[in-house]
Amino acid sequence: MNAPKPASPHILQLEEVTRHRAGRPAVSNLSLQLEAGQVLGLLGVNGAGKSTTLAMIAGALTPDSGVIRIQGNDFLEHPELARSAIGWLPEGAPLWPELTVREHLLAHGRLRGLKGANLNQACDAIIQKLELNDLQRRLAGVLSQGQRQRLGLACALLHRPALLVLDEPANALDPVQVVALRNLLRELAANGTAVILSTHQLTEVTAVCDRVAILHEGRLRHDAPLHADQHEVLEKTFFDIAMAGRAQAA
Repeated sequence: MNAPKPASPHILQLEEVTRHRAGRPAVSNLSLQLEAGQVLGLLGVNGAGKSTTLAMIAGALTPDSGVIRIQGNDFLEHPELARSAIGWLPEGAPLWPELTVREHLLAHGRLRGLKGANLNQACDAIIQKLELNDLQRRLAGVLSQGQRQRLGLACALLHRPALLVLDEPANALDPVQVVALRNLLRELAANGTAVILSTHQLTEVTAVCDRVAILHEGRLRHDAPLHADQHEVLEKTFFDIAMAGRAQAA
């Protein structure tokens, strides 16, 4: 009789993670996990701790306490995982205005360890997927906000990360581009990529996510699967958590 195969480690696991900013807890005792192919919507009002959480997951900030594991490995002990396993698009894609679109992709690819024919093939593939063909020789400094956002997403996806971390990715996108982004996230999830989508827009979460977590004042207040017919339920839950927090602060 064959022994059962060991379960695959979570793509992401946060264990009692805390981070202070300006002397105050921005995130407190946050525990969360994410599986391959899962799309998690991270909801919260402004100042809830979403961006701080994503920056810790992406390796840009270090927790004051707690553990972050990527594919079962301690992130603090293996920071190189940020380069190989994670793609991150922070709010407002950070770009070099003097580089062209393709030069951005080449630079990001080299930082991710790609080179030679593999690097050029990866650039060609992501340019095609995100419809950047007509823009690849254009300087980033003259791109529109929507085009900058698409380039930032292309840089995050270039190396085919196991975990994609997105902070308000639909900002500055027109309605057609928003639909294309949703389709892309569904395709990535179907191929096994884990995705965290941080937003304060309920419609973005209900359109593409299969699970939702709600942060308020740095604490996890809700974490549950999300079904297509639950928009009104989620809206009420989100509202109740936000109003309860305001009542406590009053």
